[in-house]
Amino acid sequence: MVRKARIADILEIQKILREFADSGKLLARSLSELYTTLRDMVVFVEEGTDRIVGCCGLHIVWENLAEIRSLAVIGPFQGRGIGRALVEESMSEAKDLGIRRVFTLTYEVQFFEALGFQPVDKNMFPQKVWADCLHCPKFPNCDENAMVLDIPE
Repeated sequence: MVRKARIADILEIQKILREFADSGKLLARSLSELYTTLRDMVVFVEEGTDRIVGCCGLHIVWENLAEIRSLAVIGPFQGRGIGRALVEESMSEAKDLGIRRVFTLTYEVQFFEALGFQPVDKNMFPQKVWADCLHCPKFPNCDENAMVLDIPE
């Protein structure tokens, strides 16, 4: 089940993200940042246990631009459509907010292509570079792939 993240979820979300950050698959998020961006996050809760097994953020970047970020599903639950459900929920929210373009920086190109995202040049998103990328240990040699999806009205 996908639902909006709650304050009580933050430590578990950070734990999931840290596991992926430790393997170089995404950026770690501090507790301060997670609390500040709580409203950006959705989680997938395992049926019957209330255990969080995945998370995803929709971060508004600019007037008509948002980013899918911090998408992570723990190992045993990968390949079950949970990541897709999290992204689709985030895309639905973007559409409800009137956002017409969503991007992501990812290593999972095939996953996002299956959702309709197209590869683009990272330089299309200077707001992202100056807001987040400067703090990344891989900057300026980012090896992630930028992808974008335009949401029809």
